[in-house]
Amino acid sequence: MALGKYSRVDGRKSSSGYCSTVTIVVFVALCLVGVWMMTSSSVVPVQNSDVSQENKNEVRTHVRESNDDNDNNGTNNESGNIASDDSISSDDGKTKQFEDNPGDLPEDATKGDSHASSSQEEKNGKSEETEKTTEENPEEKSKYEKKEYIEEKKEDEEEKNGEEKKEDGESQKENKDSETAETNENNSDDNEKKSEESSGDAKDGDKGEGQIEEKVDEKKDKESDQVSGSFHQLSITNIGRGTVPEKPPTCLVPVPEGYQRSIEWPRSREKIWYHNVPHTKLAEVKGHQNWVKVSGEYLTFPGGGTQFKHGALHYIDFIQQSVPDIAWGKRSRVVLDVGCGVASFGGFLFDRDVLTMSLAPKDEHEAQVQFALERGIPGISAVMGTMRLPYPARVFDIVHCARCRVPWHIEGGKLLLELNRLLRPGGFFVWSATPIYQKLAEDAEIWEAMKKLTKAMCWEVVSITKDRVNGVGIAIYRKPTSNQCYEQRSQNDPPLCKDSDDPNAAWNVLLQACMHKLPVDSSERGAQWPKQWPARLGQTPYWLSSSQVGVYGKPAPEDFTADYEHWKRVVSKSYLNGLGIDWSNVRNVMDMRAVYGGFAAALKDLNLWVMNIVSIDAPDTLPIIYERGLFGTYHNWCESFSTYPRSYDLLHADHLFSKIKNKCNFMALVAEADRILRPEGKLIVRDTVEIINELESLLKSMHWDIRMTYSKNKEGMLCAQKTMWRPKETETISYAIA
Repeated sequence: MALGKYSRVDGRKSSSGYCSTVTIVVFVALCLVGVWMMTSSSVVPVQNSDVSQENKNEVRTHVRESNDDNDNNGTNNESGNIASDDSISSDDGKTKQFEDNPGDLPEDATKGDSHASSSQEEKNGKSEETEKTTEENPEEKSKYEKKEYIEEKKEDEEEKNGEEKKEDGESQKENKDSETAETNENNSDDNEKKSEESSGDAKDGDKGEGQIEEKVDEKKDKESDQVSGSFHQLSITNIGRGTVPEKPPTCLVPVPEGYQRSIEWPRSREKIWYHNVPHTKLAEVKGHQNWVKVSGEYLTFPGGGTQFKHGALHYIDFIQQSVPDIAWGKRSRVVLDVGCGVASFGGFLFDRDVLTMSLAPKDEHEAQVQFALERGIPGISAVMGTMRLPYPARVFDIVHCARCRVPWHIEGGKLLLELNRLLRPGGFFVWSATPIYQKLAEDAEIWEAMKKLTKAMCWEVVSITKDRVNGVGIAIYRKPTSNQCYEQRSQNDPPLCKDSDDPNAAWNVLLQACMHKLPVDSSERGAQWPKQWPARLGQTPYWLSSSQVGVYGKPAPEDFTADYEHWKRVVSKSYLNGLGIDWSNVRNVMDMRAVYGGFAAALKDLNLWVMNIVSIDAPDTLPIIYERGLFGTYHNWCESFSTYPRSYDLLHADHLFSKIKNKCNFMALVAEADRILRPEGKLIVRDTVEIINELESLLKSMHWDIRMTYSKNKEGMLCAQKTMWRPKETETISYAIA
């Protein structure tokens, strides 16, 4: 019985010899297990690091300028040859503005736009990255092989000794395993702590991949804790009503449920996604006038309006037939459309090579300008009330108002006098409204008041016609080109403005019911009409004198030319091909610090438009931008910009953030950029390396994709893409609106 209990197939009968053998085998197995666990603890972090590094390769690329040409030329964009997060460094030497540098990027600066490649290409790209990581790190490969060998060895030993385990041996092994695991866990914690301390003290060039990744993750978590708590969801900020909070918000605007990537131009002119701008009131009120209609998951825009129900193009052509001197897209290039509705007039003027600043308030019709921007049409939310509009004097070739219901004649005509300030000498005011062709008492009263006011302003009546197709009347006036009429008036009403009143002062300046004198000297701005489009784009304005000093220190004409050449070079050699942006997806662009408008001018041949912003504390170069046939507005970046969330596809900021950091809330400007930009929109920033580093950290905390960073001579550049991510916390602010 005893023999049978302890007998084995090999016929051994000595129980004491057998127990000794089992004890030795178990001891050897435990030693091997301990060796494996001690070894694997140093291998696992490397594996995790490699996986994390591979994921990071899919997101972005860092670039550093090198003296070795092979560093740049031998890198494949898809393979993800990436430096660490803190790889942006400044080269020794004199700090220079990027205006003085070529600004060209290496060919491998970044991978392509995520929308430009198919899913299969992405899959192949990931495979190549994984393969390349293994090939380029033979040490890593050997560690993986070592780990696999130990795991196989452990399995063999367990299988070999499995049949020899006895009840008392199993109990002893469990106790031993528990002690060994506890000891090994403590040793592993000590090793990880030493590894973290070592990675913190090591120089960048001496770090292993695992050490780099641990520091990057720790740094990222710390930054998220410090920064992301400042960005929360909120309702849309109250904009366009003349009140701006003293402290701009540092929270993030939520994305509407069901939001989709905007439809590309020109299809967006005809329809947009309903959930992107989920407002139906305008369709309910104006649907019968062909403004906007709800059609399933779309909002559609038939192309009409109150005054051009049968199409905007017919209406546009009828205006030119009435006054051939208008010459759309040649003599008349920059238009202000007041009370634009959903901006169909400006949307179809693109077909005539005309750029239109569409302006409307946020009123009971709601979201007119938001509709315009979602369609890919320029627009800005503004009110004509007590303050001047944020544009310089004598810059618009044409001002248009189609049934805008603005009471031009009241309060001494100061609203119409504001349009007079903005209109070029010799420019046209196109007024399409019911008082011109209807005989109702109210309309007749307004018409008589307008005739009296326009005559006192010395506006010439060029044409009063009726469009038989649309059944509307159009009156077209021309602003004078000299002061002769002003001087011959029997009454000084409206009065001429005082000489001390600067007509170009347009930021928080009260409206005055007066007219400014026109330029007398032929060398003054406004004395001559600009060259025809497109010649005016690259033409140095005639009123820029060599005796004037330009923004960058050269004589003004030379400064203008150098700036234009610089941006043409940067756009053609870097932006169009070096940033991986699919420009066919870009329609609405904002240059947050425009200077001469060279960036916008360099993008002329692309199917997009640029809103050029000139800061109120910067040299007043906005008249130059308009002279070129471009447009823009003044703004103080310490405040919110007067537009709706998710308005622009691309933001460009050249040395803006460093200037704002010295006087305003830096984080608030980052939040404002996030508000203005559409999900998947791009941000291009050129600034000092310090600013680029700080901005990169903030954007990463907001879960933006950092697509590329670049540094040279202490100057840096960053290209980032906004994602759909939003924080979970919600903050309600008193000045928000639904």
